[in-house]
Amino acid sequence: MTALAPGTVPKASPRGNAARARMLRSLLPALSLALVLMAIAWLNPRAISYFGFNLMLNLAIPIALATIAQMFVIAGNELDLSIGTFVGFVGCVTATWLRDAPLIGIAVLLGAIAVYALLGALIHLRNLPSIVVTLGMSFVWQGLAILILPKPGGKAPDWLLAIMSFKPPYIPFPILAALLIAAAVHFGLMRTSYGVILRGSGGNAAALRRAGWSLLRTKIVLFALTGLFGVLSGMALIGITTSADANIGNGYTLLSIAGVILGGGEFVGGRVSPIGAVIGALTLALAASPLLTFMHIPPDWQVAANGAILIIVLAARVLISRRER
Repeated sequence: MTALAPGTVPKASPRGNAARARMLRSLLPALSLALVLMAIAWLNPRAISYFGFNLMLNLAIPIALATIAQMFVIAGNELDLSIGTFVGFVGCVTATWLRDAPLIGIAVLLGAIAVYALLGALIHLRNLPSIVVTLGMSFVWQGLAILILPKPGGKAPDWLLAIMSFKPPYIPFPILAALLIAAAVHFGLMRTSYGVILRGSGGNAAALRRAGWSLLRTKIVLFALTGLFGVLSGMALIGITTSADANIGNGYTLLSIAGVILGGGEFVGGRVSPIGAVIGALTLALAASPLLTFMHIPPDWQVAANGAILIIVLAARVLISRRER
């Protein structure tokens, strides 16, 4: 055994420092949520209650679903700039056709998911930038939403209102729904063999191709899953707001991207975390209005404050990532 000189302290190995940095990086989304909750508890202790969480997280479910939708695209090294207007389009269909003519409404929503799958195929086959394609589609979804519902109105189906107004005992429904969404998507994407293939299309596409897997098929599946969760987000949003507006989901594009990144996702490399994405969505839902309202920040400044919170978290991630090297 090698003796240490008096007064010397053994240095931590680079491997140990990198492991601790990775652990801290994975815990950063939960730490961000905990800090927001502690700030809310300090500013208004009565908000930390069953009723308070139901009120503060009222819009957390559609935000979480939209974030998961964006996460599937980011897992394939792509970006969807149309998810917000798509959520608005789904909302208009839900509040009109899905209520008055359910078969037509279901057919339209299934067709919208098929369009998303075709977009994935087009982007892959023609090697088109997803940002440009989805930006163009955002205008298409917006126009269709206006055609369906030129002015705010419509009404959510009764069965959807019943689901979104469900109040289970002990655990607020938004928290319970977030746990179920995170668990289901985490199992499907992180614990199954096909989930590894879907993430591999963004992490190492060349290796996936050499192994005989079709990158076209994985791209189609990722975009179809984005469309599916976008549909669920739009339906959940209308179940909460009870009526629709063509512009109701416009802010969800940036919220979904921020939620994925806040939850530990990366724009390249197929590095995503379903649990982290849902935690990021909850953090944004709490910081978007409740926290800033309790801090008496005017509504005009709340968007800037949200951006500042996101920048602080991302700066912390950069510092932690440097320690991994």
